[in-house]
Amino acid sequence: MDEILGQVLRNAVWERLDLLTELANEADAPSLLSVARSELPRLTEGWRALLAAHEPDEKGNCPECSGRWRQQKSPCAVWRAAYEHLVAGGLAPRPARHLRSAMTRARRGAVARAH
Repeated sequence: MDEILGQVLRNAVWERLDLLTELANEADAPSLLSVARSELPRLTEGWRALLAAHEPDEKGNCPECSGRWRQQKSPCAVWRAAYEHLVAGGLAPRPARHLRSAMTRARRGAVARAH
């Protein structure tokens, strides 16, 4: 039952993100302003909650990304993704090719653990 609920939740989130992307790309100015006023506060609160869960502990490890046998030093993949998407945007230098696949795997793992 947990797997079914998890899949329903994930699908709902992906659909919501798709809808917001579609609105951002295709809505007229008044509609876009209305969506921005209602959705931006929700999105920023969501990011805040996610990042709060990934705040480093007193040892500098991410409590969410760390496991019993392996500690994840901060900044974890969630904080790096937040910086990349919220601060640096398209201006951030791309990591070397051999690091990109590792970062992608780390992001996927962080997303899977967050869900």
